[in-house]
Amino acid sequence: MKAVNLNRLAYFMAVVDTESFTRAAERLGITKTVVSQQVARLEDELKTALLMRTTRRVEPTEAGRVLHARSVFIFREAEEAIGEVTRANVEPSGVLRVAATNDYGTSRIAPLAAAFSRRFPGCRVELVLSDTRIDPIANQIDLSIRVGWLDDSSLHARRVGSFRQLLVASPRFAGTLDIDDPEQVARAPFVANAVLKDPLTWHFSKGDFERRTIRMHQALSINATPAVLAATLAGGGLSVLPDFLVADLLDAGRLVRVLPAWSLPVGGVHVVYPTAKFRPSKVTSFVKMLVAAASGQTTDDAMAHPFPL
Repeated sequence: MKAVNLNRLAYFMAVVDTESFTRAAERLGITKTVVSQQVARLEDELKTALLMRTTRRVEPTEAGRVLHARSVFIFREAEEAIGEVTRANVEPSGVLRVAATNDYGTSRIAPLAAAFSRRFPGCRVELVLSDTRIDPIANQIDLSIRVGWLDDSSLHARRVGSFRQLLVASPRFAGTLDIDDPEQVARAPFVANAVLKDPLTWHFSKGDFERRTIRMHQALSINATPAVLAATLAGGGLSVLPDFLVADLLDAGRLVRVLPAWSLPVGGVHVVYPTAKFRPSKVTSFVKMLVAAASGQTTDDAMAHPFPL
């Protein structure tokens, strides 16, 4: 069988769509002879009759109908792929609405939004921070940044980073404790983050085999992570907080880790958005910068490579 020249599909489709070699030629801006020759060569390559010619119109054969239906799909996919590449090369513009939690949004996304605005001055960023779940469709959110563990959702999600959870306390409060095992933590006052689904139950691990599930003793319950941090700094008790929020405070000695030999589950950082086949360049560009920040890449390196959304 001869190799098939796929370019000839366009001539064949035009004939089927218009039911005429003459009208197909007019649509394509070429002569009727060229259209007839190209379709004949396609039939020869396929060893199959694709068209039935009558005195009034041209109709596809059964094989022609199958080929036409598949060709329409192929051309549509090609057009969408070309559109995706074209959009990817367009400078981000318009308004980009990003939702994030208060803690991660303040510490990580706000500086990133500032850098994005400097890089793409034609795109205005609106950052919406809330510790309650925001409906992206109702609130016209282009993408949401969620940390932790995702619930089942009709939204599309992509993990772009991770964070550690750390058991911490103020140095003064830690000095009052005598703790060398997770079981002892259950007796200490604990500042609970009410934003979490189960703020008092924590799973500790050490090495490959040691596992402990501990139910904390609540001293305070607060429904905003920055306030949980403030209460912990003030000596309100132990608390579990993400490393992106407490790393600088640990380095400065304003907080200390408790039971540093034991680990808590690692959480994920996810980009979440409504399901769609293609994303505008403002979304893809922002996600690339987020990936760069989360992975330690330079922004230029991240922008130079595609990121599957």
